[in-house]
Amino acid sequence: MLKNYLKIAFRNLVRNKTYTLLNVLGLTIGISACLLIFLVIQFETSYDNFHPKKNSIYRLGTEFQSQDGVGYSAGVSFPVGPQLRLDFPQIKEVTSIFKLGDRQITLENGSSNQQRKLKETNIYYTEPEFFKMFNFGWIAGNPSSSLSEPNQAVLTQATAEKYFGDWKSAIGKTVQVDNNYIFKITGILKNFPPNTDFPLNMALSYSSLKNSNLSRNMTDWVSTFSAASVYVVLPPEYSMQKFNTDLKSFARKHKPAEYGKDAYISQPLKEIHYDERFGNYNDHTFPHSLITALILIGIFLLLIACVNFINLATAQAVNRSKEVGIRKVLGSVRGQLAFQFLGETGLITLAAIACAIFVTAISLPFLNTLLETKMPLQFIGNPTVILFLITVLIAVTILSGLYPALIISRFNPITALKNKVTAKMIGGISLRRVLVILQFAIAHVLIIGMLIVVSQMDFFKNASLGFDKTAVINVPVPGDSAGLKQYAYLRNKLLENPDIMNVSFSFGSPSSNGNWSSDFKFDNSSKATDFSANLKWADEDYFKTYNLKFVAGRPYHQNDTVNEFVVNETLLHKLGITDPQKAIGKKINLWDGQKVFPIVGVIRDFNSYSLRSPMAPVMLGTWKSTYETINIKIKPGTEKNTLAYIEKYWNESFPKYVYQYQFLDQTIANFYKQETQLTQLYKIFAGIAIFISCLGLYGLVSFMAVQRTKEMGIRKVLGATAVNIVYLLSREFTFLILIAFVIAGPIAYFIMRRWLDNYTYRIPLGASIFFVAIFSSIVIAWITVGYRAIRTALTNPVTSLRTE
Repeated sequence: MLKNYLKIAFRNLVRNKTYTLLNVLGLTIGISACLLIFLVIQFETSYDNFHPKKNSIYRLGTEFQSQDGVGYSAGVSFPVGPQLRLDFPQIKEVTSIFKLGDRQITLENGSSNQQRKLKETNIYYTEPEFFKMFNFGWIAGNPSSSLSEPNQAVLTQATAEKYFGDWKSAIGKTVQVDNNYIFKITGILKNFPPNTDFPLNMALSYSSLKNSNLSRNMTDWVSTFSAASVYVVLPPEYSMQKFNTDLKSFARKHKPAEYGKDAYISQPLKEIHYDERFGNYNDHTFPHSLITALILIGIFLLLIACVNFINLATAQAVNRSKEVGIRKVLGSVRGQLAFQFLGETGLITLAAIACAIFVTAISLPFLNTLLETKMPLQFIGNPTVILFLITVLIAVTILSGLYPALIISRFNPITALKNKVTAKMIGGISLRRVLVILQFAIAHVLIIGMLIVVSQMDFFKNASLGFDKTAVINVPVPGDSAGLKQYAYLRNKLLENPDIMNVSFSFGSPSSNGNWSSDFKFDNSSKATDFSANLKWADEDYFKTYNLKFVAGRPYHQNDTVNEFVVNETLLHKLGITDPQKAIGKKINLWDGQKVFPIVGVIRDFNSYSLRSPMAPVMLGTWKSTYETINIKIKPGTEKNTLAYIEKYWNESFPKYVYQYQFLDQTIANFYKQETQLTQLYKIFAGIAIFISCLGLYGLVSFMAVQRTKEMGIRKVLGATAVNIVYLLSREFTFLILIAFVIAGPIAYFIMRRWLDNYTYRIPLGASIFFVAIFSSIVIAWITVGYRAIRTALTNPVTSLRTE
C-alpha cells in the first residue's frame, strides 16, 4: 500500500510540473535560509564551550561609576590577579593574561646575518595557569614550565610553521619582539579553534612584563587596562553572587579612596561572547538579542514558505476533485486520502531539503566571507544538523500539508464526480487571503527593517565627525629612542612632495580603537573629576592635519613633552563652564601632579569613538615619547604615487621595521563592521521573503483565475476589456498588501525604534522609508499578479464558457 501511495504521489507531482516546481522552489529557498541561520547560531553559541571547566570559569571586569552612569571594561588593574590569590585562598585557580596585540617579530635567517621581519597578530602575555584552566592542546612543551620564566614564548603550530617551516625546528629558537625583547621558544600549541574568544598566535611568559615598559604599572591600582584580564575558577560552594559582593569589598580595600565607587565584577565564561558591555579579545560579540532576531527571521521565512505551499496546494485542490471522488467510490476512507496527500507533501519537502542542502553548501563559503567566520563546510555529518533537518521535514510536512490534506479528503464523492467542487466547499478564499496578508506582513517588516538599517549605515558613512577624514593615511611608527630621532627627518622628506598637504605625529587618530582615558583635577581642586577625558597626545600640526576648529585660544606650542593643554567643548560642559574663554589659563592636574599645565585652547567637539557613543570629553597635549602614528594628509586622486613615495622614505627612516598603512576612513568604517555585515544579511532575507511571498501570490491568483474562469468569460462577452479584467484581479491583491502594511508598519516601527536607540546618533524614522517599502511591495506584487491576470484576460471567452 505504501509503495502504491508513493508511486501515485510521484506521478501526481510529475504531472503537475508547475505546481511541483513552485512548491519545491519556495520550500528550498525558505529551508536554505533557515538552515544557514541555524548554522550561524550553532557556530556563534559554540564559543569556548569545549573547555571542561567552562561552567566554573569567570572573568573579572571593572564597573565604573560616573556622572554619565555606569561604564564597563573587560580589563582590570595589573595587581588584581596576584592579590586575589592572597585575599581569596578558597579560589585555587587564578590566572592573569594581557593582550599585547599586533607587534613586529624579527627572526634570524639561518646561518646568514640577514633578518626576517614580519607583523604578528594576537600576541599575549600569559601565566602558566592559563593553560591549566583552559583546554588548549599542546604539541610540544610543558604547560607548567614552558611559560614559568621571563623571556619564554610558545607558538601555535601554524605560527611556528610560518616562522620556521616546521614546528619541530622551532623549539629552542628565539624571536625578537619590537626589535627589543628576545624570547626563547619553549613550546608549541595546537592551532586554536575558530570558535574561541582567545585568538592567540603567540604567548609570552607573563613574568616578562616586569622587564617591559609596563613594569611601573604592575603595582598601580588606579589604572585599568582593557587588555589586562584575570580569570578564576570558582569552587562549587562559592556562588558568583557571593563572589561579586566580596569583590566590592576587595576593590574598596585596595583602590585609593577617591576611586571607591569603582568595583570589580565577575562574568561567566559562557556569557563573554554575548555581552556587548565588556567585549572580548576577539573584538566580536554576538548578543542574545541578535540570536533571537535571527531565530525569528528563520522561523518567519520558513513560515512564509509553508504558507506559500498551502496557497498553491489549495489552488490545485479543485483540479483533483474528480480523483478524490473516484477514490472514495472505490472504497478509500478519509484517513487514507489525507495520508496520501501528506505523503505528497513529505516528498516535496524531502526534495526541497535535498536542494536546500546543496544550496547551503554552495552559500556557506560566501557567508563565511561575509561574516568573517570559519564555520565548518562539512556540516552534513553533524548530528545536530541532521536532527534539525528531520525536525524541519516533520514540521514543514505537517504545517504545509495537513490543512490541504484534510480539506481535499473531505470532498463529497458525488459532488466531486460532477465537477461541482467550488471555492466555498474547500474553505473559500478567505483563508488564503489571510495567509497572503500574513506573508506580506512578515515581508514588510523585513523590508522596512532592512531599509532602516541601510539608511543608518549610510548615515554613519556620511555623517560629519567634527574633523576631516578625507584622504588621511595613518602609518604606525616605532616609539623607541632610535625611531624618535627620525621623526623630523621623515616629516621634512614627506612635506617635500607637493601631493602631501600635512604631516602630524600622534598617539592615534582623532577616532580610533586605541584610546587613553584618565580623570584629572581641574583649577587647583583637590578632588578628581567624576568622569574621564580621552587623552590625545599629538604634535602642534595635528589640528591643521585634521582641520580641528578652535572656538577659543590657540594651539599649543611645539614641545617634546607636555607643557600646555587643548580641550574640547564637551569637557568644559562637564565641568560646568559655558564660556570657552573662561577656561583659558585654568590648570589641569593629571596623575596627582605629574602633569600640571594650563589650558591654552578650546576646539569644537569631534567624535573620538563610534557614533554609538555620545560625544566624549577630550584633552590634547604634546608628548613625543607616546607617539605611535604618523598622520599624512594627501591630495585626493594621488594615492598610488604618494603611497609609494611614503613607503620609500618610511623604510629609509626605519629600516628595522615593517611598513604598514591604513586610510582613516577605513578605520572608521571598521567600527561598524558587524552592522555592515548584518545589513547584507537583512537585504538577502528581505529579498527571500518578498520572493516567496510573490510565489504565494501567484498561487492565489492562479486559484482565483481557475475558480472565476466562467465569470471572466461572461464579463468579456458583456464588453469588459483586458484592462478591466487585469484591474479586477489586481485590485484585490493590492488591497491585501495594504492591509498587510497596516499591520506590519507599527510592528516594524516599534522593533526598529528600539534598535536605533542603541545609537546616540541615529536617523529619524520618517514616512519616506515606509512609503518606499509599500510602494516597492505593490510594484513587485503587480508584476507577479500581472502575468497571470493578463493571461486570464486574453483567454478566448468561448473557451472560458465551455469550462463546465
